[in-house]
Amino acid sequence: MKIWDDIIDFSAINPVVTIGSFDGVHLGHRRVIDQLIRLSKKVNGESVIFTFSPHPAIVLNPDKEFVLLTTIDEKIELFRQAGINHLVLYPFTKRIASLSYQEFVKQLLIEKLHISTLLVGYDHTIGKNREGNYEKLLQLSKNLDFKVVQQNEVTTEDGKLSSTYIRQLLSQGLLMEASKLLGYPYLLSGTVVHGHRLGNKLGFPTANLLPPENKFIPGYGVYAVLVQYEGITYQGMMNIGIRPTLEDNTQIPVIEAHLFNFTGDLYGKFIKISIIRKLRDEFQFESVEALRIQLKKDKELALETLKNDCLN
Repeated sequence: MKIWDDIIDFSAINPVVTIGSFDGVHLGHRRVIDQLIRLSKKVNGESVIFTFSPHPAIVLNPDKEFVLLTTIDEKIELFRQAGINHLVLYPFTKRIASLSYQEFVKQLLIEKLHISTLLVGYDHTIGKNREGNYEKLLQLSKNLDFKVVQQNEVTTEDGKLSSTYIRQLLSQGLLMEASKLLGYPYLLSGTVVHGHRLGNKLGFPTANLLPPENKFIPGYGVYAVLVQYEGITYQGMMNIGIRPTLEDNTQIPVIEAHLFNFTGDLYGKFIKISIIRKLRDEFQFESVEALRIQLKKDKELALETLKNDCLN
C-alpha cells in the first residue's frame, strides 16, 4: 500500500476512490472496503481510500473533546491488511471545509486523483454543509465523466453499527460485543512510560502506557489482554483507573498492563494491547494486602478467559 500526504504527484491506474474517516475500521467500513477492491479489479484499476488527517472534528471544534477508536497508525495497518492499494492522508483545513461538493470533486478528485469511480457510503456526504449526497454526486458525475456507486446500508441484528455505538459498548465494558462489530479486539497502543513502580512491590510489575492524544479509552476496570512487543504476543491483564487503594491514587486515569511470563525492561518501548474482556470494575480495597490477593485472582481469571476465548 502506498501512502500519500501530498497528492501533487499522485498516480494510480484507473483510481476507484472512497472517502471517509473510517474511525475504527469496523465491519461496516470493511464492507465498503471490500466493495472498493471489487470495483477496482472490475475496471483493472487500483483502490484508493481518501481520508483526512487530522480528523475534521478536531479542526472545526478545537475546544470540544473528541476521541477516536483508531489512531492514524492503527488505521494504516488495518487498511494495509485489507489489501488497499493507495491511502491518501489529506491535511484537513478550514479552507477544505469551505469547499462546495462540486469544488471538492473537481479540484481534488478529478484534477488531482483523476478518479474513474467514486464509491460512497450509504449516507455519506461531501462538501460544505454536507450538501454532496449520492443523488447530487450522481448528477455531477455525468458532467465530469466519472462513475458513482453507492454502498448498501450495513446493519447488525440490533440494527446498530457505528463508531459511536462501539464506543458505548466499550464504555460499558462489553468488549466481546464491541470486538464483533470491529472485527478485531479493541486496541490500545503507545509508548511505555515510567510509573511509581508500585506494581513491583505487589508482585505484579506493570508497563504504564501513554496512549496517543484523542484515543478513546474504555471504562475503568481490570481487563484480560494480549500484549504485542517486538513480534511476540504475551498474555496479561490491564488496569484502567485511578488506583484508589494505593497511596499515590490520582484523578488522572492510569493505564497499566502486567505481562505474564515476561522479564525485561519496557520503558520507552512501543507496545500494542488487544483488550479481550473486562474482568471486573475497579474498586477500593481495605488494604494493599487485600489488593494483592485480588490481583492473584485476577490473573487466574485472565488466564482462564484468554484460554477459553481462543483469541491468541
